[in-house]
Amino acid sequence: MEKQMLDFTLVPAGLLLLLGYHIWLLFRILKHPNKTVIGLNSLCRRYWVRAMMEDVSKNGVLSVQTMRNNIMAPSVLASACIMLCSAIAVLMSGKYGDRSVGIVFGDKTPLSISIKCLAILVCFLTSFFMNVQSIRYFSLASILINVPLKKIPPHHHAHNHLTVEYVGSIVNTGSYFWSLAQRAFFFSFPLFLWIFGPIPMFLSCIFLLLMLYLVDVSFQSGWPLGISGLDEIHPTAGDGGALMV
Repeated sequence: MEKQMLDFTLVPAGLLLLLGYHIWLLFRILKHPNKTVIGLNSLCRRYWVRAMMEDVSKNGVLSVQTMRNNIMAPSVLASACIMLCSAIAVLMSGKYGDRSVGIVFGDKTPLSISIKCLAILVCFLTSFFMNVQSIRYFSLASILINVPLKKIPPHHHAHNHLTVEYVGSIVNTGSYFWSLAQRAFFFSFPLFLWIFGPIPMFLSCIFLLLMLYLVDVSFQSGWPLGISGLDEIHPTAGDGGALMV
């Protein structure tokens, strides 16, 4: 019973740490985007889209190649997630689903093993879904970014809806889904270590939180690249470096 109590204390504590960190990060992105890597990269992506659409005939190949490279990463991660889901499903349905690891210090009942495998499976499925959505938005952006806005008549109905800001929001949305897919994939690491007990799971949550903090927080003051006049664009979410986060 004492070993089972570790699962009831350390596991919720680790999950609450990660949940609290992401709530704090979301507040930070919404209120102080220039102090997060996510907000700064969101701004840079919008300015990149604006630069690419200023001269479509000159920058068309570059923009399409960049979008293609951004599509490759979610495709690889989506394939990995669906293969891992298949492997976990086989373990849960086979004879190994009722076995526990000998070094586990915690709840070793068959029910707990099934719950752990199911939690990992949900993480991989969530990551797969987010990757698919990221591919969808990047594919759409690769078309919209090459639309010659200067050649569209001002009175045309499509000109009122297709703007540089709209295309920038599409690119950012694709990056946001990619970020969520990465975080769902990372979140599976503590759950995987939970198979070996609540103590490794809790320690991995602390390690993951520290790593995410170093990746998410910008330690440089001000806006990058000397950009001025930023009142037009207010990044709200995103992640990572370059165009993808």
